[in-house]
Amino acid sequence: MTALLEARDVKVRIGDAAILHGADLRVRAGELVAVVGPNGAGKSTLSRAVSGLQKLEGGDVRWSGTPLHELKGRRIARLRAFIPQRAPVPAGVTVREAVELGRSPHIKPLGRPTRHDREAVDRALTRTNVFDFAERKLTTLSGGELQRVQIAVGLAQEAPVLIADEPTSHLDLGATASVARLLRGLADDGLSVILVVHDLALAAAVADTVVVMAKGRSAATGAPRDVLTKERLSEIWGVDAALDERGALRVNWLDRGYT
Repeated sequence: MTALLEARDVKVRIGDAAILHGADLRVRAGELVAVVGPNGAGKSTLSRAVSGLQKLEGGDVRWSGTPLHELKGRRIARLRAFIPQRAPVPAGVTVREAVELGRSPHIKPLGRPTRHDREAVDRALTRTNVFDFAERKLTTLSGGELQRVQIAVGLAQEAPVLIADEPTSHLDLGATASVARLLRGLADDGLSVILVVHDLALAAAVADTVVVMAKGRSAATGAPRDVLTKERLSEIWGVDAALDERGALRVNWLDRGYT
């Protein structure tokens, strides 16, 4: 199947620091790809670089075959929706008003929303289960509710690829499970999802493909069971852990003593 996103040998330098120096990422229609790795491995930088939000120093990034440097503004926004790790929560803005912003790539300057625009917003509100509080202010929402609203903003773009950078960070277990089920369900419905996440257990549970990042490079790519091996978990994360026969991550939390 043709890749919607194909990124090869991506390099990014920020100031004097080389953040990425050889990262690859590929996603096909209906695939959920989890990008994992230790802190500082370059996961979020990679997601921003392929989204056109971080300048590349080198490498080749193509969206549906078109080089990233040829895609500007509305064109790239119609191909991918990017959900940042910490989206702003402006005072006085309702859930519906926030989700309506997702239609910006489709509405011309000074143009008015069409019936299709309004229907796209309603579909996004319904799919993320936030329709019932669409008129509430963003500042009144819980962390889990806010995250589902951010996903709704992305869905309203009607882009074929949704990129979520750490959407479950700072969420409790229930909210994390809710977001995970939503993202998995979206992929099952045919949307391509790139999930940047620290939680290896979550990645193993929901992803079709896992990309392991280490020291600015993609160290391994494949099915969760094939890449999250006991040896790789020890090498990259320094832990005694493994996926069990059901695909759940088992960690020996007491394998190393404290001094």
